[in-house]
Amino acid sequence: MAYYKNLKRYSDDQASWISKRLLALRETMRASELGRRDNKNLVIGSWNIRAFDEGTPRRDESFHYIAEIIDHFDICAVQEVKQDLEPLKRLMRLLGPNWEYFVTDVTEGGPGNRERQAFLFNKNKVKFRNLVGEITLSRDALIDGDQIARTPYFASFQAGWFRFTLVSLHVIFGTDKAKRTKEISRIAERIVKRAEAEDEVYIMIGDMNIEQRGDAIFRGLSDHGLTVPVFGATNLGGTKHYDQIAFTGERVKTKLVDSGSFDWRGDVYGDADKDAYEPIVKEAREAAGKDMYSDWDSSYQAHFASFEMSDHLPIWVEIRTDYSDEYLDQFTGATF
Repeated sequence: MAYYKNLKRYSDDQASWISKRLLALRETMRASELGRRDNKNLVIGSWNIRAFDEGTPRRDESFHYIAEIIDHFDICAVQEVKQDLEPLKRLMRLLGPNWEYFVTDVTEGGPGNRERQAFLFNKNKVKFRNLVGEITLSRDALIDGDQIARTPYFASFQAGWFRFTLVSLHVIFGTDKAKRTKEISRIAERIVKRAEAEDEVYIMIGDMNIEQRGDAIFRGLSDHGLTVPVFGATNLGGTKHYDQIAFTGERVKTKLVDSGSFDWRGDVYGDADKDAYEPIVKEAREAAGKDMYSDWDSSYQAHFASFEMSDHLPIWVEIRTDYSDEYLDQFTGATF
């Protein structure tokens, strides 16, 4: 459970404001498919948290809302963690002592965007299996002579009977869709081969900048035999299918129970609060030497709210972890 003790440090008005929205967020999540998950199963989440945390610092309340959402997962891959790790450490403190994390170094160079990738996991549900690494391409598989712009990061875990390796990635965005397709295809090809060689479930997860399910970029993922649940659009405009989770071992080692995305906008930074935030944002921007948005109505969700939370929706899958019946059943045909 997310840690709420810090609310005592705020003014009464601030604590009240945050608590009301946390309660609304919790109620919505309980009523969703995510809230009906079987606690014996594993919920794996992925969230590109926009520029976490660079530029104007996030408001105190935003950290609480982000922690509340992630706490409904058992493990979460986070993309776009920036150079300063203090915001991530603050988020971990709000998640509580049963949560742990590890994070990559900063990816250098223009395409790298000085980003990190992180895995956050609930130690009560997930065990880290002490293996981490990066996916790199052999010389003959390089894309126009280059490695993948933001090197995919992997780590191995176990939950119950389910052993798996998460491969987190943030595929470079841009007008070169062919390059995006090649990056995804090369990674998918590599992890399928590794999964077969190691008899291990591999899960590709993250912001793949896929525009439409079934397009050429998406087929770079699906053509290699990975199972890709339907998450729908994950950008705030509801038009792009950027974020995906794809896995090996369907029906044999990976039994999907449910999947989905979560839209937080009805409960936090929703349209009902737009007028209340306007003077607060104006004051904060002036204090930082910045002009107020010229069009608050159009900037409220697209800019302000997206930098407080994200310009992506979090996605998740629920996977069975108890295969004990199947294991015992294999011995029932023996005679003595």
